[in-house]
Amino acid sequence: MTAPPHYDPRTRRLPFLWVGLAAALLLAVVISSGTGQFTITPGGVLEGLWRGVTGTNAPTAAARTADAALWSIRLPRVAMALLVGASLAVGGALMQGVFGNPLAEPGIVGVSAGAAACASVIIATGLSVLGDWTLVFGAFLGGLAATLVAYVTARQNGRTEVVTLVLTGIAVNAVAGSIIALMTFMASRAAREQIVFWQLGSLNGSRWSHVLTILPLAIICLVLSFLTARRLDLLSLGERGARHLGVNVERLRLRVILLVAVLTSAAVAFTGIIAFVGLVVPHVIRMLIGPGHRYLLPASMLAGAVLLLVADTLARTLVPYADLPIGLLTSLVGGPFFFYLIRRTRDRAGGWS
Repeated sequence: MTAPPHYDPRTRRLPFLWVGLAAALLLAVVISSGTGQFTITPGGVLEGLWRGVTGTNAPTAAARTADAALWSIRLPRVAMALLVGASLAVGGALMQGVFGNPLAEPGIVGVSAGAAACASVIIATGLSVLGDWTLVFGAFLGGLAATLVAYVTARQNGRTEVVTLVLTGIAVNAVAGSIIALMTFMASRAAREQIVFWQLGSLNGSRWSHVLTILPLAIICLVLSFLTARRLDLLSLGERGARHLGVNVERLRLRVILLVAVLTSAAVAFTGIIAFVGLVVPHVIRMLIGPGHRYLLPASMLAGAVLLLVADTLARTLVPYADLPIGLLTSLVGGPFFFYLIRRTRDRAGGWS
C-alpha cells in the first residue's frame, strides 16, 4: 500500500510517544511528590493521594505527617509545575507556528520579561485592587504589550521577519530589564526580595490558591489553542495559500498572540521568569512526530509538564537544604539548545541575508 498524500512517517511514533509521555508524567508526579527533606516512599505517596481523594483518615501519626507534607507542600508545587510547564510549552508551539520559525518563543520575544516588568511595578507599589488576580492581570498586560510590540515591529511587506523578531525581542527584554531594575531600587526590602525571586524563577512557596488562580485561565487557553491547530497547519503553507483556503491570517495571528500572552503571563505570575521551555519542548516534539499541530500541541503540553516537573525536582534536590532557581536550570539546558537552533536554521537557509 502506498502512503496517502502528505503523509509524514514520523506520525507512526505517536502511540509510543503518548504512552511514554503518560508514563513519564505519572512517574515524575510520584517521584517528585515523595522527594525532599522528608522522604515519602512511592507507596506512601499513592496511599496519601488515595486518602486525600476519599477523605480517609491516616492510620498512624507518621502517615498523618506524610499526608500533611504531601497535600500542603508537595502537591501544590507539583500541580504548579505541571500547569506552568504545559502553558509555556504550548505557548512556544503557538509562537513558532504563527511566526513560521523554530526560533520564536515567548521569552525570546519579550513576553516573559514584559510580564515580569509589570508585575515588578505592582509588587513595588503594593497594588492589590483585584486581590490575587491583580498580579495576574498586570502580568497579562505587560506580556501582551511586549508581544504586540515585537509582532508589529517584525511585520513588514506582509510577512514576519525572523531576524527583526529576535532583535526586537532583545530590545523589549532590555527595556523590561531596566524597569525591573528601577523597581528593585525603589522597592522596600520585602518587595525587593519578591522582585529578585521573579527574575530567578522558582516554584518555591506554591500554594493551592495560586494553582486555582491559574487553572481556569490555563484550561480555557489550552482548549482554544487546540482549536487553532488546523488553521496553523494551513498557515504553514504560506500566507497566500492560507488565505485562499479561507484563513483570516491577521485575525489568527492576533488570536494566537492573545492566547500566548495569557498562557505565558498566567504561568509566570506566581513563579517568575522560566526561560526556554517554550523553545526546547515544541522543537523536540516536532522532530519526533512532525509539524502537524493537531498532535504537536497536546504532545508539547504533556512534555512541557514533565520537563518542568523534573527540573523542579532537581532544583530542590541537587544541593542539600537549598532550593535552586528553576529558571537557572532551564536556561542552562535551553541556552545551548538555542545556539544549536540558530546554527541549524542558518545552515538550512544558507545564511541570514
